[in-house]
Amino acid sequence: MAPTNRLSARVAAIAESATLKVDAKAKALKAEGRPIISYAAGEPDFPTPDHVVDAAVEAVKDPKNHRYTPAPGLPELRQAIAEKTSGDSGWNVEPTQVIVTNGGKQAVYEAINAIIGDGDELLLPAPYWTTYPEVVKLAGGETVEVFAGADQNYKVTVEQLEAARTDKTKALMFVSPSNPTGAVYTPEETKAIGEWALEHGVWVIADEIYQNLTYDGVKATSIIEAVPGLADQVILVNGVAKSFAMTGWRVGWMVAPADIVKGASNHQSHLTSNVNNIAQRAAIAAITGPTEPIDAMRDAFNRRRKLMVEELSKVNGFRVPTPEGAFYVYADVTELLGKDYDGRTVTTSLDLADYILEEAEVAVVPGEAFGPSGYVRLSYALGDEQLLEGVQRIQKLFGTK
Repeated sequence: MAPTNRLSARVAAIAESATLKVDAKAKALKAEGRPIISYAAGEPDFPTPDHVVDAAVEAVKDPKNHRYTPAPGLPELRQAIAEKTSGDSGWNVEPTQVIVTNGGKQAVYEAINAIIGDGDELLLPAPYWTTYPEVVKLAGGETVEVFAGADQNYKVTVEQLEAARTDKTKALMFVSPSNPTGAVYTPEETKAIGEWALEHGVWVIADEIYQNLTYDGVKATSIIEAVPGLADQVILVNGVAKSFAMTGWRVGWMVAPADIVKGASNHQSHLTSNVNNIAQRAAIAAITGPTEPIDAMRDAFNRRRKLMVEELSKVNGFRVPTPEGAFYVYADVTELLGKDYDGRTVTTSLDLADYILEEAEVAVVPGEAFGPSGYVRLSYALGDEQLLEGVQRIQKLFGTK
């Protein structure tokens, strides 16, 4: 007799990526000829800088890149990442403490699986990136959400974390700047959380993928820089996708104590072996190359950020804290819920997102993808004209203040 359950319990429990699901629906409607404007995908609309592409072209021609290379990454790239970590995160590490992964997602996957096991709890500040809890499930762990709303600028406090801590708490996910909110913890807030984690022996997994995308002179202080004593219980994950407009190149990395990297390297040797060598060579060029293209992208994001906050704040029922990093606006739309619109009852932000997509032909991601209902995320990583037109459609749909 064939087995009743075709999928394993852990794989069956995984939810589809909500952000990719919304983006796919928007693209499907667009393919039908509808003029959809999508704020769903967290992907820069800029091309990868020329010097990075040129490095990849040269790498393709070099036969040494046509062969297997070490599973933890090219030595030159691991060295460049170690130097970047020292400069940007204030942590002087050896290249042996770096493992190169197939994108930031794999870095998150390996970081969580390296330290979380059956029954372990990971404290997850919410709103959170949709992938984190699914990876914890795969590792056999439990996610404990710690929510901070718009009234706290989406930043949790030490008091909240302590209230959620149990004897099963193994790790904390710390993300600054945040996806989906764009919130950036101050140096003081970061230090307080780091000292709390150190005191209680809680591992910190710090996702720093948006580290170099901050605005108005704000600096994203790394938790290891704020609390150097965490060096034996911290894992940093990062990558080239966001800051360098390299989402499709799939190069990320994890920086951790040597024994954690050794375990993750063993894992990766069976999972994927080495990351694509051409992409690794391109990543070296990105990390070590000129910063002018990156600065230009950040300036464009900053201009769009200001426009998005200004225009969305005019929409009836939208409460919009100003993000200080990443390229997202996370709007509180609780005032719009529990109402009828053209005979259609909207009770959740999922309902609201569907209504906006159908009536305004604008795709936003509902708060259910990132935690509690009552919010929508809009990415401003799209062209200026589309950005403004999409918000104006939302203004027309709900009216302005």
